[in-house]
Amino acid sequence: MILCYGMGITQHRHGTQNVQQLVNLLLLRGNIGKPGAGICPLRGHSNVQGDRTVGITEKPNAALLDGIRRTYGFEPPATHGHDSVAAVKAIGEGRSTALVSLGGNLAVAMPDPQATFAALRQLDLTRAHRHQAEPLAPDPREGNVPAALPSRTELDVQASGPQSVTVEDSMSMVHASQGRLKPASPQLRSEPAIVALLARATLPDSTIDWEGMVADYDRIRDGIESVFPIFAGYNDRIRVPGGFHLENAAALRRWNTADGKARFLVAPGLDEDPATRAGLLTLATVRSHDQYNTTIYGFDDRYRGIKGGRDVVFVNPQDLTSSAWTQARAWTWKRIAPTARRPVG
Repeated sequence: MILCYGMGITQHRHGTQNVQQLVNLLLLRGNIGKPGAGICPLRGHSNVQGDRTVGITEKPNAALLDGIRRTYGFEPPATHGHDSVAAVKAIGEGRSTALVSLGGNLAVAMPDPQATFAALRQLDLTRAHRHQAEPLAPDPREGNVPAALPSRTELDVQASGPQSVTVEDSMSMVHASQGRLKPASPQLRSEPAIVALLARATLPDSTIDWEGMVADYDRIRDGIESVFPIFAGYNDRIRVPGGFHLENAAALRRWNTADGKARFLVAPGLDEDPATRAGLLTLATVRSHDQYNTTIYGFDDRYRGIKGGRDVVFVNPQDLTSSAWTQARAWTWKRIAPTARRPVG
C-alpha cells in the first residue's frame, strides 16, 4: 500500500502531526520499507522538495551550518529567517526593504492581497524572476520597477559551455535540466549569475569564488556535495540518463533513532479542525488554470469557466440558503472586492 497525500495535509495548522499519523498507519500495517509500499507526498512543483534538500530554508539546522562552515570557511548565521507570512509582515513593518523573488509571484500568491500589496508598495527594491501577468507590486516611485529575469527553459551558455541545473522530483529522483530555447535577449543573465553578482556586490571581501561557480555549474554541485554527503558523486550521477535516487533511510528500514527502532508518534489530541464561530463558512483556495505554482500567466480559468478574474468564490447551492452565507459573503466582499477585477460571485 502506498499512501499519497497533497498539500491540504501539510498546509494545515496541524500539518506535522497529520503526516506523523499517516506514518503511524503505514508502520502499523508494515508498509514502510518494502517495494510497492510507503508514503508519497504529492507536491505542486518538482523542485520545492529539492530546495529544502540542498539547504534553502529559513530555519538552518546544525548539520547544514556545519557543512557550510566546513566547505566555505566562514561562520554562517544560525538565527532563523522569514517564511512567506513573516516576510510580508516584516516588509509591512519596514524591517525588510528589498525583495528578490526567484520563480514566483509572492504578491498574487499570498492569501491576503490587500495586506500583501500594501506592504510590497513600501519596498525600496523589487526584483521578480520571470515575466508576470500582474506586476509584483505596482509602484510609481523611481527605482522600484519590477524587472523580468530569465527562466530555465532558455539555453544557458557560460565560460565552460552549455550549463545544466538539477531538480528533485516528488519521488526523490534528481536529474539534470537544460534549457534549449534561444535567450530572449543577449543582455539576460542566468539565475546563478544573478545570485552570484548579488553576493559579490553585497560581500565584496568574500573569499568564495562566485565567478568560478557561474562559469561552470559543476562547481556549484561540488559545493553541494561537500555540504551534504548524501550527494556523493553528484556530477557523475546526474549524467546518467534519468538521474539518481536520493537514499531514504526509512525505505531501507534503517531507523535513525537512539534504539534503532521505528517509533510511533502520538498526537496531542483529536481536535483536527476546532470549531469556528457559529455562522461562518470555511473557505479553501484552489489553483487556477494559467497558473504554475506562484507564477500567474493569465486571468482566465478554463477549468471552471471563469474569464477575466481570479478572485472568485464558489459556493454550494445549499450553503447559499444558510445564514452562514450572509455573514461569509459580507466578510469575503470586504476582504477581496477592493482588489478584484469583477464582483465576487
